[in-house]
Amino acid sequence: MAGRINDDDVKAVRDAVPIDAVVSEYLQLRNAGGGNLKGLCPFHDEKSPSFQVSPSKGLFHCFGCQEGGDTIAFVMKIDHLSFSETVERLAAKAGITLRYEEGGYNPGHQRGERIRLVEAHQAAARYYIEQLGSPEAEIGRKFLAERGFDQAAAEHFGVGYSPAGWDHLTRFLRGKGFSDKELILSGLSQDGRRGPIDRFRGRLMWPIRDVGGEVVGFGARKLRDDDNGPKYLNTPETPIYKKSQVLYGIDLAKKDIAKVSRAVVVEGYTDVMACHLAGVTTAIATCGTAFGGDHIKILRRLLMDNGSARVIFTFDGDSAGQKAALRAFEDDQKFAAETYIAIAPDGMDPCELRLAKGDQAVAELVEPRTPLFEFALRQIVKRYDLETPAGRAAALDEAAPIVARIKNVASQHEVAVQLAGMLGILDTQFVVKRVAQIARWSRDRGGRGPAPAPGQNRQTAAPVQAPAGPAGPALNLRSPAHRTERELLKLALQRPELVSPAFDAYGIDEFTAPPYAAVRQCIQDAGGATGAPPDYLDAVREAAPNDTVRALVTELAVETIFAKTVDEAYAGDQLVTVRLRAVDRRIRDVQGTLARLGGNGDPERVAAVQNELWVLTQYGQSLRNNGAAAL
Repeated sequence: MAGRINDDDVKAVRDAVPIDAVVSEYLQLRNAGGGNLKGLCPFHDEKSPSFQVSPSKGLFHCFGCQEGGDTIAFVMKIDHLSFSETVERLAAKAGITLRYEEGGYNPGHQRGERIRLVEAHQAAARYYIEQLGSPEAEIGRKFLAERGFDQAAAEHFGVGYSPAGWDHLTRFLRGKGFSDKELILSGLSQDGRRGPIDRFRGRLMWPIRDVGGEVVGFGARKLRDDDNGPKYLNTPETPIYKKSQVLYGIDLAKKDIAKVSRAVVVEGYTDVMACHLAGVTTAIATCGTAFGGDHIKILRRLLMDNGSARVIFTFDGDSAGQKAALRAFEDDQKFAAETYIAIAPDGMDPCELRLAKGDQAVAELVEPRTPLFEFALRQIVKRYDLETPAGRAAALDEAAPIVARIKNVASQHEVAVQLAGMLGILDTQFVVKRVAQIARWSRDRGGRGPAPAPGQNRQTAAPVQAPAGPAGPALNLRSPAHRTERELLKLALQRPELVSPAFDAYGIDEFTAPPYAAVRQCIQDAGGATGAPPDYLDAVREAAPNDTVRALVTELAVETIFAKTVDEAYAGDQLVTVRLRAVDRRIRDVQGTLARLGGNGDPERVAAVQNELWVLTQYGQSLRNNGAAAL
């Protein structure tokens, strides 16, 4: 074994690396007076900075969690390193050659595990960069050029190429003194039939660095049609790489994020490149996972959670991009910073936008932005028919919990008023009180809130019912309407061919029980009952917004249909009964509107309402007379 590091060398390292320079690689520091600096503690969550650094003394201390020490202690704790590993890393930064008390200099194979894995990644990154200039990598250079990235751009971001052979990198790293065990543990190699082989082969390579700037993993893009792997292949979880705790581009963006108190979250490596080259140097991206709590912790330390901080999410305009945005909203309230979403009108991502319209278009993309909570609300509201009382009520039930999650009471009240306007509910105080009630229930449950109501989006909605209640609105199976709705849903799940295509034209609001409306929504989201594929039930269950609705889908899919003979006639009866009840409800609504207009209403408006009433009455009579043939 190598001996311990010489005490004089340890002191030299401690003196050579200023503590504020090291700490600043992980969080933003500001003047605290008296020569000290302050920031948000990286070792515990806090809203106001209690973490202080004294450059003159070379020490840090958090008055919140009581962590403290010198530069070495800080790096040991934040990067989970041993004492020797920490000194070795800092010595490398300072250009100090270490001496060891027993046996001379420390051989490479005896260095700490993390240091060895990082060194393997650094060597791999250099190797991949060299390979990008090889004849074989022409396909990679063409890929970059087609997206507007020249050689200088590739060099700036360290983009490289992994040769298509089985073990080129593995043999290269063995030659550098790395063992097979280290190569497997690092994720750079994997077990083959005759020993380790390269994990990444024939791909364009992006180095993924931690906030301190060290390469800890790679993102690899498929280039050839005969590559049967995924489009993007990332480093697996290793002792130094946790995908939920890394942000691509954070090493390049961190200084500007701290300087301007703004971070732009994009979806991919090329999007980060496009943004930086277009002047949006605060752009970062997740690495094969959704933006989550650990990513927020990284950004909070850089943004300092001050009132002017901004986090802007840019997502594709398609449905997948919108879902990604709604997932991001789930953790929105962990920021003191304001969060926004920016989507290009034509749905292009930043890379495509830069290629089509130039750098200025990318810079302008993140300027006209929508608050993330507003985007989430509009995504919910637009799914409902706001022309009907039932539609407005259902939209309120799903949207109100979103507003209730806003912690700032003044902002919560203001957004509740805004929601009333979105829904067209004139009684704004009713909406404000509803939101306040849900927020109070959530506080009473220790922040967990009531259980989600069926029909809510599990990514964004909070619960809507009182804490003592069951996990969803109660089903009244004595109600003829509920019984028929249940029977129709069983048919749609078990025998979709009997109710198609008529069933797919039924609105969500035709199901009066909220749990049944939620199941109807799932069927719609899964593509409908018409022409149901073999995996139809799996798709419906996957579309469920939460486990409660998913369990109900399963229950309806296996529950026995009541009829002795399950045929088109029986299915038609259920279709007609559910539709007829919906028509009768609408007739009552229109009659109410006509009564409210009275004799003083606008003649054109009165005539339109009277015409709608006549059409509904005729349709209802046709359903009664002709049954399913009138659908």
